[in-house]
Amino acid sequence: MLREQINAAVRDAMKARDERRVSTLRLVNAAIQNAEIEAERAGKAALSDDDVLGLIQKMIKQRQESVNLYEQGGRKELADKERGEIEIIQAYLPKQMSEAEAKAAIADVIKQTGAQSVKDMGRVTAALKQAYAGKMDFGKASGLVKGLLTG
Repeated sequence: MLREQINAAVRDAMKARDERRVSTLRLVNAAIQNAEIEAERAGKAALSDDDVLGLIQKMIKQRQESVNLYEQGGRKELADKERGEIEIIQAYLPKQMSEAEAKAAIADVIKQTGAQSVKDMGRVTAALKQAYAGKMDFGKASGLVKGLLTG
């Protein structure tokens, strides 16, 4: 379903002659297609929407890293281009949880899994990824999990 939304957005962007949007969405489509080919070779089923969301999050993270590198190198125009791509790609992610919502979800998962210490962090993180894929920044979430398990 997400893939169809992206394909429809490519067509709309082409009709509107929005070249930046077209090129960014084509990059997303190419990444999805590469992931599907890899999954097919590995004998796995077609990509689910959760797999596509994970891929989109990975693309955003790569672009954020590029922005940091470009800014350190004094290449503001390239950093701005990457920020524009991030903005376009983020439109296909579900609304991210606020920090308060994330803390509540983490506390709930800790309770469900019976986690007691930092040793259980992997189990909690795996349960969070399964339940909240695409809705939570897991880089920040791991710090919150660690804080709740130690505190």
